[in-house]
Amino acid sequence: MARRRNKENSPRIPKVFPIAQFTIESLDMEGRGIARGEDGKVVFVAGALPFETVRAEIVREKSSFSQARTIEVLKASSDRVTPKCAAYDMCGGCAMQHMDSRGQVSAKQRVLEDNLQRIGQVKPDVMLRPIAGPTWGYRYRARLSVRNVFKKNAVLVGFREKNGGYVADMTACEVLPKHVSDLLVPLRELVGQSSLINDIPQIEVAVGQEHTVLVFRNMAALNSDDEVLFRAFGDTHGVDIWFQPKGPDTVYAFHPPTENLFYDLPEFGIRMPYRPTDFTQVNFHINRVLVGRAIRLLDVRPLERVADFFCGLGNFTLPLATIATHVVGIEGSTQLTTRALENAVVNGVADKTEFYCRNLFEVTADDLRGLGKLDKYLIDPPRDGADALCLALAQLTRAEKPTRLVYVSCNPSTLARDAKTLVHQAGYRLSSAGVVNMFPHTAHVESMAVFDLV
Repeated sequence: MARRRNKENSPRIPKVFPIAQFTIESLDMEGRGIARGEDGKVVFVAGALPFETVRAEIVREKSSFSQARTIEVLKASSDRVTPKCAAYDMCGGCAMQHMDSRGQVSAKQRVLEDNLQRIGQVKPDVMLRPIAGPTWGYRYRARLSVRNVFKKNAVLVGFREKNGGYVADMTACEVLPKHVSDLLVPLRELVGQSSLINDIPQIEVAVGQEHTVLVFRNMAALNSDDEVLFRAFGDTHGVDIWFQPKGPDTVYAFHPPTENLFYDLPEFGIRMPYRPTDFTQVNFHINRVLVGRAIRLLDVRPLERVADFFCGLGNFTLPLATIATHVVGIEGSTQLTTRALENAVVNGVADKTEFYCRNLFEVTADDLRGLGKLDKYLIDPPRDGADALCLALAQLTRAEKPTRLVYVSCNPSTLARDAKTLVHQAGYRLSSAGVVNMFPHTAHVESMAVFDLV
């Protein structure tokens, strides 16, 4: 009888990955170069740019595609630059630092156009000028992972590594505001000195206009020494300390025990208070421009009634209420609609707004009719898009439909899918579209589209 081999004692044979030369044709949705092997199979090459010739190592083989990483650039693109961040090669926080920022915007515009044409079978009448802004120190929201690494005898604080679950060993981050980047090493020391060294898996960063909040996800209770330690850290570095012992609803202000976060939309005289776990845009500079352009494109008149779908805290609702006669904000979370109403009261527009909690992924035409006649829609969905809403809209009569929609998207493929419904079923034309570079140096493509009733 054959003796079974003990895998643990068997010598491991290192896997050898093939290396080949590729000519890059374009970029994919994750910022990787797209090439074809000699057999015609698609190869996604990390670290490569369009029109470059590179040597790359195949790191994963699938039946229909392969994945590779660039080893050497044989013919460089004119858009290639030296990454600014020392941790760029391993950190998964960015994917496109090796590309000039203008080239990044152009690449994202091409992704948007390609998705609209390929998935949506639509083409905008006009391509809007891209919205762009600061490319470094822009990230006012971040979720940092924390890990006590025994082999390194150190606590690591940062983003996850590329293609892996490990925390990147980083001591600075160029896309975080400098005062937050400067906290990465002190945060290592703070967690390492506490009794929670193995019980803090993440730290959420929220930077407001006057205060910075750090939310520590604590899996165990603090002791008295920890309380002294974290208070001292907050005082020394000028940050507010919050804790989250369980789910998002358990978050609380620890030191100081007050809520101080807000951002302004000065064009509309709006101040938006928020909590560190509330959804807000990562890039405040771009958000101001985004809100202003969206409302101008919607072309709201003083006597019109407007709907803001997926309204969140009221990022668009409250500015709209400074112009329209009435604005209806709709969101799937009671917590968010409650906070949106609170913000409407703070800003003196509560009498011009109303908020409803609805599951917008199951909305029907009758639900839309129940809102009354609405002249314009602003739609700002999550990555899943607004499929049900657009299908419901297609079932309304022409007299029931809004004359114009502005759709703000964080996923060009679901925007393209919904554009197909709006144009080919609901009776709209795609008047204009353009990208919003909300996340420089990443492959995230934010965009905006305008639809007019034909």
